[in-house]
Amino acid sequence: MAEYAVEVSDALKRFKETVALDHVTVRFEAGKIHGIVGRNGSGKTVFFKCICGFMQLTSGSIMVDGRPVKPGTAQEIGIIIEEPGFIGSLSGYKNLKLLASIRRKISNREIREALERVGLDPNLKKQVSKYSMGMRHRLGIAQAIMEKPKLLILDEPMNGLDKQGVVEIRQLLKELNREGATIILSSHYAEDIDVLCDTVYEMEAGVLTRIA
Repeated sequence: MAEYAVEVSDALKRFKETVALDHVTVRFEAGKIHGIVGRNGSGKTVFFKCICGFMQLTSGSIMVDGRPVKPGTAQEIGIIIEEPGFIGSLSGYKNLKLLASIRRKISNREIREALERVGLDPNLKKQVSKYSMGMRHRLGIAQAIMEKPKLLILDEPMNGLDKQGVVEIRQLLKELNREGATIILSSHYAEDIDVLCDTVYEMEAGVLTRIA
């Protein structure tokens, strides 16, 4: 991976008269955990979607691993942005197997390993429609990490988790980082940021400012 996992230059995103990203320039160093805090509507989710190639900037540029972001870039990024759209009538394992079949990059063993790492039983036959909110969120994290991406973009990764779940997922993120993953995350929980992040930024009205 390049020295910087993500490089953003003068990024502007406008929706008619609303400025969601206001000329953001930032570089996220590879191999670290970077946190972004900010209120709902501050621009964090739009920023993440632009990094992942889900939205196009009005102007400016974003590079991921030294390459310009374009549609399809997200295939190389592990992503949690909003709740994943799983098929409710299938089990968690079958949902991930179906998604993995699109790229054919990983085996059943790696799918099972991802489920186990987030605290879910790969053999559980329960339909996802009957999962608790915390279980669905763990499944979303398993989806994000199962192909072992070098970059993880996680928008509120602790949402829906109980106290023990938060502890477990924090530990998992630390392990993934030690294994070489760069992580950019947002969280409403100050402790997540304090415990996990090497650098911290605040997003306010589309303006990104480093605060730690």
